[in-house]
Amino acid sequence: MKSQAPVHTTCAYCGVGCGIRAIVTGDRQVTIAGDEDHPANFGRLCSKGTHLGETVGLEGRLLHPMIGDRQADWDEALDLVTGRMRECIERYGPDSVAFYVSGQLLTEDYYAANKLLKGFVGTANIDTNSRLCMASAVAAHNRAFGEDIVPCSYEDLDEADLILLVGSNTAWCHPVIWQRIEAAREARGSKIVVIDPRRTETAEQADLHVAVAPDGDVALFNALLHALHARGLVDLVPWDGLDCDPGVPADVFAELRDLVIAHPRMVTLFSMGANQSVAGTDKGNAIINLHAATGRYNQPGAGPFSMTGQPNAMGGREVGGLANTLACHLGFSEAERAHVAAFWKTDRLCAAPGLKAVDLFRAVHDGRVKFLWVMATNPAVSMPDAGFVREALARCETLVVSDVIADTDTAQLADVRLPALAWGEKDGTVTNSERRISRQRALFRAPGQARADWAIVADVARRLGYGDAFAWESSAAVFREYAAMTALTRRHGKVFDLTALSAMRDEDYEAMTPIQWGGRHPLVAPPRLVPVQPTASAADSNFPLRLNTGRYRDQWHTMTRTGLSHTLAQHRREPLLEIHPDDARTAGLVDGGLGRVVSAHGAAIFRVNVTNAQARSTAFVPMHWTDAMAGEGRANLLPGPLVDPVSGQPAFKNSAVRIEPVIPEWRAFLVSVGSRAPSGLLWWSRSRVKGGWLHEMAGIGAVDCDALLPSGHRLEVTDAVRGTRRIVVTGANGAVAAALFVTRSGQLPPRDWISGQLDGGDGAVAIELLAGRPATPAPDRGPVVCICHGVGTNAILAAIGAGAGSVGAVGNVTCAGTNCGSCRPAISRLIAEAMIMKEAAE
Repeated sequence: MKSQAPVHTTCAYCGVGCGIRAIVTGDRQVTIAGDEDHPANFGRLCSKGTHLGETVGLEGRLLHPMIGDRQADWDEALDLVTGRMRECIERYGPDSVAFYVSGQLLTEDYYAANKLLKGFVGTANIDTNSRLCMASAVAAHNRAFGEDIVPCSYEDLDEADLILLVGSNTAWCHPVIWQRIEAAREARGSKIVVIDPRRTETAEQADLHVAVAPDGDVALFNALLHALHARGLVDLVPWDGLDCDPGVPADVFAELRDLVIAHPRMVTLFSMGANQSVAGTDKGNAIINLHAATGRYNQPGAGPFSMTGQPNAMGGREVGGLANTLACHLGFSEAERAHVAAFWKTDRLCAAPGLKAVDLFRAVHDGRVKFLWVMATNPAVSMPDAGFVREALARCETLVVSDVIADTDTAQLADVRLPALAWGEKDGTVTNSERRISRQRALFRAPGQARADWAIVADVARRLGYGDAFAWESSAAVFREYAAMTALTRRHGKVFDLTALSAMRDEDYEAMTPIQWGGRHPLVAPPRLVPVQPTASAADSNFPLRLNTGRYRDQWHTMTRTGLSHTLAQHRREPLLEIHPDDARTAGLVDGGLGRVVSAHGAAIFRVNVTNAQARSTAFVPMHWTDAMAGEGRANLLPGPLVDPVSGQPAFKNSAVRIEPVIPEWRAFLVSVGSRAPSGLLWWSRSRVKGGWLHEMAGIGAVDCDALLPSGHRLEVTDAVRGTRRIVVTGANGAVAAALFVTRSGQLPPRDWISGQLDGGDGAVAIELLAGRPATPAPDRGPVVCICHGVGTNAILAAIGAGAGSVGAVGNVTCAGTNCGSCRPAISRLIAEAMIMKEAAE
């Protein structure tokens, strides 16, 4: 498929829902630009969206149905899936079957899976990985509004005078929204407050950073509401616990209180840091309470705003992807069930809510769920207590996985693997954080035998005997049915309504432009105040630190897509353990060394990053690394199965841990054309470089170089004094196939120039490679700050030294920060540090 005309589609990553203009330039090649007409981003893209073109190849793809390790055709694979499902239902009942789905699915895929399981198999045991990120916000919305409604729009950020960011590293996790916030500050002087235990890059750019303790948000917002009530600014009857210690220094609280009082046009944007908690729902309601009591909602520039994490987390919520809802915001009352059953024309509708994610995998582990179908997600890595979850998956009598990648950590445990369409091949819709429905459109033909998820589900439904209810011929037909079903929500007094779209023709669906349901402010009644109480974490002398987990700027979930991009890998090549210097000294850790994080549920090793940005008695690790990308560094081995009691959302953000130093006998790195997954090492991690892979390694005992290196012509140098060994392997054509550098006591050379030789580099000769540097040294750019333009720290510092005193001025000199803008906070920090050094020198 080759086109010169742009295809208007939607980004595959976060819940901002950015529009993209994609031009196919060749076989699996595409140029990506932001869609200037899309109201979510107006042409802006973050680093991940900008570099989507690097991730559309077929490397690692699942292209054919697989039964075990054997390739099968679709009929054989689906006959087996259907037979196993039918057998479970007949022998053990419908609740022995479960689906675990994903915010990576399109709405049409979600709708088909939900309809099959809840409507015709007769169980509500379908849950989604959105349970891990958005369920507490959903529960808070339902308690306050009576419906899962986000009552704000992105335009409110443009018109707010005060923006509170709660548990959100917006500059990294929602960069396009951060650019919008920056623009509001520049245009109208909007004040920015970040409420977060960590001093993130977002916090560094704020007017005020409120370093709340882990899970201290409810106390802070209760105290704020009490302070406003004490000054006669709100009319309410306080409840017990409202007059509480805010948990932050008095001067910081006073500044926050005064900002809130002075700026009634206030948006509070909250995300995973608030939701992923044993008090996640209460946090959401504490935020909503403040807005409800002060009347700061249903007006421009004001409201509580939950930001979703995935591109279609909202779409999944709309169609019933969560186990505790039916489709279209409906619940399990007798009337709602009757209306859903009548619409779907079924007498097999499930009778009650199903198992939420954590409980679902417990049921798999103990054998209550015997058939599990996982779609477009990787729970062996992403679930908390991931070692237990992996054990559950291995025990499951029948595990079916639909995915685009052949060998995810979850897919490796599957009995049947089904090849699904990836971004750039899918055709359907997604809903973003402001309730805006946008189209994802296909850029390429389906590779191999890959198929749409909704079509795979419909084929199984037909084999089960429900063909008439799943007789769709296109994603447009699925969407029309789903839109028509939203008529039921009006019968139950809800706002969600897409019935105007239910009669659209295929050509209208193909031409659909972004549509926001509910309008800018969809609330029709005042929100209810929900009394909530502060919580406290119990001290544990065996595990004295509190662990937080989260995202990196340029990576996504378990890296099955972004991990293929050599550009995105430059920002953070390894998973880092961030820890305060005082805690590092106590634990015996050194910056750049290795540390083992231990909880009651598991352990994992990370590279240590000692930083004052981390609060004392806390630590942070990223969520992205998998067995495919590292021998250690799997963050989700550490959190336990604790969940919010209302929403069932896991508590990823506040786990009790201890940290121990790890002392290897040797360290090494390997650059190679092919990837390696070394065994028997103390620690290893790999990342993509142009032309191949960079592997970092550490171990005990002998170094098995033969196991690490490919065959070919070898050149080797050994330095016995420093305990250093360097080996270069070239192929038959003389090109570099691999280079290995090992040391027991010395220093390893810089990686960038060496890894660049895999892609042809500058034609270095063997002696240069063995030395680890070119004969004529190239300028050292330092750590890469702007990946879009390949600008390193040294170029930015040089521009600052020459008089560039603002982010814009640095951009004019170096181009850094002028594309996606994700690096702008880092540039700002470098400017601030340079100014401090200059003042100290004077």
